[in-house]
Amino acid sequence: MKTNEPFITDAVVRRDVYRVFRLTPAQADQVNVLTADDVVSRQSVTVRDAKSLGLKGDGRYVVVEGSEAAVARATELLKGISPLKGAEAEDVYRRFRSQDEQAASGMGLIFGP
Repeated sequence: MKTNEPFITDAVVRRDVYRVFRLTPAQADQVNVLTADDVVSRQSVTVRDAKSLGLKGDGRYVVVEGSEAAVARATELLKGISPLKGAEAEDVYRRFRSQDEQAASGMGLIFGP
């Protein structure tokens, strides 16, 4: 089938997968397990304190974002720490993204468009 369209409109675009984990202060060192792993460390691994996200508690939140295999590997490495699910996971993920967007827009104010 030949078209004059400049883009392939029926291509499947794979979205990245993410998991959100909540670590207690005693589990905070588990982040090192993720960053030491060859597969997971090549993905986006972001760590923030609960208070910096505007959440209660003194724990840390970790978002692992990347391929399905890498996210599954992160879940395996953090055995005993279940990923957040549903609305709670989405809320924390939105807070991470919101902070990233605010930081990016701040850089635009400094350096210009």
